[in-house]
Amino acid sequence: MAQIAIVERKCTGCGLCRTRCPFGAIDMVGGKPELNAACRVCGICVKSCPEKALVKLETKVDSVDKALWSGILVYAEISGGRLHPVSLELIGKARDLAQAVPGFEVKAVLVGHEVGAHAEELRHYGISEIAVYDDAQLSYYRADAYAACVEDYIRYTKPSVVLVGATALGRSLAPRLATRFHTGLTADCTSLILRESTDLVQIRPAFGGNIMAQIVTLNTRPQFATVRSKVMNAPERSREASGEKVFRRIPRGVAESKASCVSVVPIPPKQSISDAEILVVGGRGLKKEADLEMIRELAALLGGDWATTRPLVEKGWAANDRQIGLSGRTVRPKLMITCGVSGAIQFTACMNSSDHIVAINTDRNAPIFDTAQIAIVGDLYDIVPALIHQLKEAKAE
Repeated sequence: MAQIAIVERKCTGCGLCRTRCPFGAIDMVGGKPELNAACRVCGICVKSCPEKALVKLETKVDSVDKALWSGILVYAEISGGRLHPVSLELIGKARDLAQAVPGFEVKAVLVGHEVGAHAEELRHYGISEIAVYDDAQLSYYRADAYAACVEDYIRYTKPSVVLVGATALGRSLAPRLATRFHTGLTADCTSLILRESTDLVQIRPAFGGNIMAQIVTLNTRPQFATVRSKVMNAPERSREASGEKVFRRIPRGVAESKASCVSVVPIPPKQSISDAEILVVGGRGLKKEADLEMIRELAALLGGDWATTRPLVEKGWAANDRQIGLSGRTVRPKLMITCGVSGAIQFTACMNSSDHIVAINTDRNAPIFDTAQIAIVGDLYDIVPALIHQLKEAKAE
């Protein structure tokens, strides 16, 4: 791990390092520089210091014996009394990844109360082992208790890779587990590649979506990654059950948990664009908020739903639950029609698995055309009304 050190005897307090830091990570305290939590260890301050008073230190990390860590573990989440779809999607991806390394098996861990039926269902998805932690104390999610169970199984089975859904529960659980093992975690991955060396290449947009970063955990194990729903493909359910169910003893950490459930208030079911099979998306090309009406009308005529990109949400034209992107929703409809959408990485990363994508844009060089199967170069104000007119005529006939 790298860090910046300040050699105080050399520092003159000129403050040049503070002015050069692009992250505002240096404060001048008593005429001397001090690094704050915003430091990214980029080294710009080191290069800019005329007195060489700042030094970038590289700490050597002892590598683990990778041969002791084998296989892929999927945390199988239960939501609303059923297996969360993202868990099955991760199992499908884990099975694909495991083919890259001979001897790698896919296992799952299930935590909750009266989850035996869910464990039995998992046996139909090609998993070698399903570890079950079943107890009344686990009837509701408590971060420390659930983390204690999954940690217990990780230490027992030593998986090389641990995959967790990027759900509200997963985003709470995965960082706690990674911290307990002093290892890395990559959140919201859009793609995963397993090398023969067992290193997991975790791909996700970075720097505001301007690049696709490939992140590798070289020196520690296990390798943790979270993935949103609708990004990976779920495997086909086999008619025959396979794999072994193993009921594990509840670890001490569950009983020691100081968290308790006061009350449970169910969230009313709500329609989500993530569940839509047909989506019509309005982008920055729309000139005014009222023009969203034709987007909604086209979606209604097709029997689908409508969505927007981030700029329209920031303008206040739509709520965040209508946004597709890294800060919005991930979708995978059978048909998507984008209208005036440029196709930034942070948008396409969350919709590029759609079955059929039709893009309408006046700019023939728009990035969205690299993702779409059908590219229509033209003005959405001409094309969308024409589509609406044709659909109305077809319905009238």
